[in-house]
Amino acid sequence: MGKLGERLRAFSTNRWLVFVAATWVQSMAGIGYLFGAISPVLKAALGYNQRQVAVLGVAKNLGDAVGFLAGALSATLPAWGMLLIGAVHSFVGYGWVWLIVTRQAPALPLWMMCVLLYLGTNSTTYFNTASLVTCIQNFPKNRGPTVGILKAFSGLSSAILTQIYAVMHTPDHATLVFIVAVGPSLLGIGLMFVMRPVGGHRQVGASDKNSFTFIYAICLLLASYLLGVMLVQDFLQIGDNVVVLLTVILFILLCLPMAIPVGLTLLSKIEHPTEEVLLYEPLKGEASASQEKEDQPEVILSEVEEEKREDVDLLPPSQRRTRIAGVQDKLVQAAARGGARIRWAPHRGENFTLMQALVKADFWLIWLSLLLGAGSGLTVIDNLGQMSEAVGFKDAHIFVSLTSIWNFLGRVGGGYFSEIIVRERIYPRHIALAVAQILMAAGHFLFGMAWPGTMYIGTFLVGFGYGTHWAIVPAAVSELFGVKHFGAMYNFLTVANPTGSLIFSSLIVSNLYDYEAEKQAHHRQSSALLHNTDGPLKCEGPFCFFVSSLIMSAVCVVGAGLSLVVVHRTKQVYARLYQSAGA
Repeated sequence: MGKLGERLRAFSTNRWLVFVAATWVQSMAGIGYLFGAISPVLKAALGYNQRQVAVLGVAKNLGDAVGFLAGALSATLPAWGMLLIGAVHSFVGYGWVWLIVTRQAPALPLWMMCVLLYLGTNSTTYFNTASLVTCIQNFPKNRGPTVGILKAFSGLSSAILTQIYAVMHTPDHATLVFIVAVGPSLLGIGLMFVMRPVGGHRQVGASDKNSFTFIYAICLLLASYLLGVMLVQDFLQIGDNVVVLLTVILFILLCLPMAIPVGLTLLSKIEHPTEEVLLYEPLKGEASASQEKEDQPEVILSEVEEEKREDVDLLPPSQRRTRIAGVQDKLVQAAARGGARIRWAPHRGENFTLMQALVKADFWLIWLSLLLGAGSGLTVIDNLGQMSEAVGFKDAHIFVSLTSIWNFLGRVGGGYFSEIIVRERIYPRHIALAVAQILMAAGHFLFGMAWPGTMYIGTFLVGFGYGTHWAIVPAAVSELFGVKHFGAMYNFLTVANPTGSLIFSSLIVSNLYDYEAEKQAHHRQSSALLHNTDGPLKCEGPFCFFVSSLIMSAVCVVGAGLSLVVVHRTKQVYARLYQSAGA
């Protein structure tokens, strides 16, 4: 019985168990991607016009991206507290919307509906922050794969929740709103005590590479399976029993990663508690030394990172610490004599606060590159319906589904390949992002040309490149600016997504589309082919998105240039981080 208890304790504190739980949370966290399926329900039930639905969409985008509160709370609240807040947001926000849609609660003004959608979708920021911060702490040496896999699963939320809705066999479309309200809430509450830091730096083992390979294989299998399910359900008439079977197989695939913590627990040697204490003792010593340092009188030191000699970063870690300690002693003595007043700031690769990061050029270069790349990609995702209709496709559903899969693969592939770059080549992972942004530029160009088959190729390039951003950028920021306040910095980065979409979609794409549609309407009216112009403007042909696609293509090239600037500026930082780690 004692040995069984030790095994259960080892299983409950296994970092891979936490990682698998985080993938499950993330698989329900991307509820914002379901707005395209929920908006017709709201429009029909509440009698909204398209402009009012667009306002609700803006509220949803803000809720999905504005996570400053979640970032600030992540520095003080445990992961279970973040998950609990996210569960309450999702349940209250979308639960109230469901009551209104089903007429069990009175209808509210439009601005109140915006508040409810903002509240419900804002749960995503709490789920994302809790999952990413916890897993980066548990996997400090595998940030690329960790972030890539977690963000990939969030991209599959719409496909998973839609499949759950399909298996319920109900003609009531409001049921999908109920699933969005209840599903993420139940999962967040059920896993909130599993999601926690478990000292992952002490669990690094030789099997980690094989474990990540296994997870990657499951990701590829899951993406292929979902793609096949989408095609089968779109083009074939299948019975209810087949839908149930397809859904059961989906959940089996989602549970397969649990084999890693189970196998490691059964096959690994159980460490005696005294051994674990001895392993943890140096960390306690470091903590006490840090506390003593905090108890000393505060000395404000000057920021010397840009002024120090470049060869200091290339010294071995022990010599570098000795050199810095000597300089600090001299500065402290000078400050004590009143001969110097110096302010100290962290070096890149150490823990920054959000305010300290905001005065760094590297942080803003990363943010602007994300705005240009991810913002243009989100613009395509939001306008796929009109883009496909403009070139003659009657149903855009297939392109929306394909984009979800390519987005998923981009997040997985971005984390995988960028980790190879930093581990084996000791080079900044932003070089992979620059390549992805060049691919996106090619995809936008193909959308503009509107040649036969370019919708499929462009969807792949833009979807894959868009997903790559959300695997590489969070990992890079955690490396350059630390993990301690990563939640706040991550949620600031996510603001780049709707900001870019607002600029490109609202100011560029929509205006150019309406301009071309008005030209076509006037031409048809003058040709006596159109007698009623009261309906909504509709543009047809390759010119509808020609100019806007070329603009976004050029924007992605600029984004790639900014990423290369980040590469140049951080080469020495990555050399110091990963050469010392490999030594």
